[in-house]
Amino acid sequence: MPETGKWQVRWQSAERSARAATRAAVRWAQTAVDATRQTWQATPRQTQQTWRLTAVSAATGLAVAIVAVAASGPWDSGQRTAERAEAAEMDGASGEHHAPEARPAPSAPPVLPALGGRVPGAAGRGAAPAPTDAGLADALAPLLKDPALGPLRTASVLDVAAGREVFGEGQGKAATPASTVKLATAVAALSALGPDHRIDTTVVLTRKNRLVLVGGGDPTLTARAPRHGAEEQPANLRTLADATARALKKRHLTKISLAYDAAAYSGPVQHPIGPNENIAPVTALMTDEARLDDSEHGTAPRDTDPSHTAARTFADLLHDRGITVDGDPEGAKAPKKAARIAAVHSLPLSALVERMLTYSDNDIAEALARQTALASRQPASFAGAGKAVRTALQREHLPLSGAVFEDGSGLDRDDKVTAGLLSRLLLHASSPDHPALRPVVTGLPVAAFTGTLSTRYRGQSAGAGAVRAKTGTLTGVNTLAGTVVDADGRLLAFSFMTTGTTDPQGAQNALDKLASAVANCGCR
Repeated sequence: MPETGKWQVRWQSAERSARAATRAAVRWAQTAVDATRQTWQATPRQTQQTWRLTAVSAATGLAVAIVAVAASGPWDSGQRTAERAEAAEMDGASGEHHAPEARPAPSAPPVLPALGGRVPGAAGRGAAPAPTDAGLADALAPLLKDPALGPLRTASVLDVAAGREVFGEGQGKAATPASTVKLATAVAALSALGPDHRIDTTVVLTRKNRLVLVGGGDPTLTARAPRHGAEEQPANLRTLADATARALKKRHLTKISLAYDAAAYSGPVQHPIGPNENIAPVTALMTDEARLDDSEHGTAPRDTDPSHTAARTFADLLHDRGITVDGDPEGAKAPKKAARIAAVHSLPLSALVERMLTYSDNDIAEALARQTALASRQPASFAGAGKAVRTALQREHLPLSGAVFEDGSGLDRDDKVTAGLLSRLLLHASSPDHPALRPVVTGLPVAAFTGTLSTRYRGQSAGAGAVRAKTGTLTGVNTLAGTVVDADGRLLAFSFMTTGTTDPQGAQNALDKLASAVANCGCR
């Protein structure tokens, strides 16, 4: 075939050209090596030592960069994966103030840093120059005088590698934390239960044809169709109905009665602030956070009886699968020895913590506080959860002077913590000695990028992409606590709190400037 002959000629020609080019390159390289060797031998010994030091420094820097990138992600589950998959459509909604419609995420510097080693002088974050107390005071003290901040303004900044406070102002004064109390809830839950803990929702058979749907307190249980493409799916009531219908049909049961058990939690189900679009009634059985719209985050109208509604939805799902449910589901206590015929499991606690912090999700926060109470054998109520959170933090040897935990979400104004406690919580979670607490840091919103910080820091290049922090906002209360890498590459944990503000936007901007100042500061 003529075309084949032409291609063979061209291919052979190309091979000859490639071999000639290779020989020329080898001759050139050998000449360059000989010239370099001659230059090196003619160079003074002092200059040779300088060149050696430069080469070693460059290699060390490359190694540190590789380690930092490896340590900082990406993780296969949780927030870092969510940032990759959903960065262009995060809506920034939360239980405080909510962002408008979803929009493309802004460009941000790739500075999501590794959490660092504690050994000064070693390669890693501890090797970066440490800020001085005086340097940070010069940078932050003037900003704390901003008139937009309220009469009570406190601050604490810690050097993570050294484990010491490098700036403080009123750091021991207890103040209302708003949603930054979720940091305490997260540390307590992870300490008590571990990052791999999952919450079960089960179905048990109590008599020949009587089922009980038992809620374990999973706040992310959904009745919606699974999202296509999502790497992790929350527990689904549809999946539970599938498994239940199969189990019943194996027993030749197609008609049953249904009850529901939400007794895992005790005490008042209504938060002390009363009915509110920021939080549903706190029960051990609900779907989609009792939202009456199709939202996933932020404020929404809520069902007043989430447990009964979840049971009725489950009955409808069973009907769709060929199981007739006789009558309306009613509340009941499942016998301890009842046969479990189906179950679904929540995402791991690590993922729940990340979601809670990123979106400031009040429903998850209250659920995690009660899960901590159950693990501590305390009543799973507001009071029992507060006691359990405090006990868990005491076991971690955290400074709790003046601390009061009336809820797990921070919606209660009677909550009190110090700036020193918030920064210590972050230091504790950042430490390589406490890997189980890492979701506390990985779940923090990233300035101008994710969650409750997605609309902030737009005009502050030093803070955008660098500040990772939990926000807190109630009327007259503004707080911010998180981590940031300063201009010298040093990882710092910070908390800024203010009470009595009258200009919410001004106070928020003032706190953002404080965090940006830390990011922009070598402060030596």
